[in-house]
Amino acid sequence: MILVIFMGTLLVLLGCFIGMYLFDSPAAGITIAAVVWIIMTLVSYFGGDGILLSFAGARKIKKEDCPRLFDVVEEMKIAAGLPAIPDVYIIDDSALNAFATGRDPQKASVAITSGLLQKLNRDELQGVISHETAHIKNQDVLLMSMAAVLLGTIVTLSYQFSRIMFYSGRSSSRRSSSSNSGSAGAIVVIIGLVFIILAPIFANLLYYAISRRREYLADASGALYTRYPEGLASALEKLGASTVQVRAATQTTAPMYIVNPFRKAGQTATDWTSTHPPISERVRILLAMGGASYLDYEKAYEMTKRGENVIPDSALSFSAAVPIRLPSVEGTLADADASVVGEYPDLTTRTRETQDLLFSMDNYKQVNCQCGALLRIPPRYGAPTVRCPHCGTFNNIK
Repeated sequence: MILVIFMGTLLVLLGCFIGMYLFDSPAAGITIAAVVWIIMTLVSYFGGDGILLSFAGARKIKKEDCPRLFDVVEEMKIAAGLPAIPDVYIIDDSALNAFATGRDPQKASVAITSGLLQKLNRDELQGVISHETAHIKNQDVLLMSMAAVLLGTIVTLSYQFSRIMFYSGRSSSRRSSSSNSGSAGAIVVIIGLVFIILAPIFANLLYYAISRRREYLADASGALYTRYPEGLASALEKLGASTVQVRAATQTTAPMYIVNPFRKAGQTATDWTSTHPPISERVRILLAMGGASYLDYEKAYEMTKRGENVIPDSALSFSAAVPIRLPSVEGTLADADASVVGEYPDLTTRTRETQDLLFSMDNYKQVNCQCGALLRIPPRYGAPTVRCPHCGTFNNIK
């Protein structure tokens, strides 16, 4: 709340300087800033999730398209106590990443890349989905949308106002100087110019600080929902080892992802310009947990961060002991008492299933040749038959 208030203060000050420069009235500039912010907030609240998913190239899927992914999403919905199952989206991208969006727990979505669906085993996938579900449960999706709108408003006003100053230049300066007693008006203009340049930078830093803070809480909540912190830790290690960047990510949407989508090889340190805490630090905290409760995460966090705290006292006061469950076995799905309750595909099978899902999403037809080969026919292929490249048989396309 404090960080968002700081961002709001920046917006008010920006409007004040715009009003003083253009209209000799701070109130007029603040009004303009407020109107722009309200319009952008309404657009974000009612359609922001759709815009973000569209920019990311995410496509909605149904349960029959990928049952194993939906099973995990439904499990985490129940564990988190969400009122509705989030919509599930797939991004055709070999990068390993995911994000959640939506305005509230009743209307939310989870989007994951095809690379993540392919590479992660069940415990790791459950860890990532639990983290994104936590963002929905903790209403981080709404918080980050509000912060993004504030940031966007500040950047937009700063950019447009700088262009006005550049092109209107001297006439505006003379008007400002005459109405503000010469040198005093010039000083105000100089201060305003400096602030116009620095406001977007400060707003970005605040935006990133909000993102970093909420990532820790989402990790803690994810460990609680799965009762297996090591699953999320292992997933983060795999995500951290991959240097493939998300193609559709932008600087504004980067904090929405579970890890920085622009992370490069060897990039481990964090600073004010980081959108996420260091992956190695997040992994150490999760692996240091003696249980799966908020209190266990807080203890591990304080031990790693040397005395700092991240979990609100209100959450710690209701934190009961939660034991860590046994891990699942690759190829099988084990419950808490280690009994096998179902199968989970290995990497080879996951790769084939993910490829089949992507081909299905692109409306490819499948033809089974008599030699056992599976032929995938693109939707624009117009011939009634297709020749098998393995045995030479011509197969009819239904």
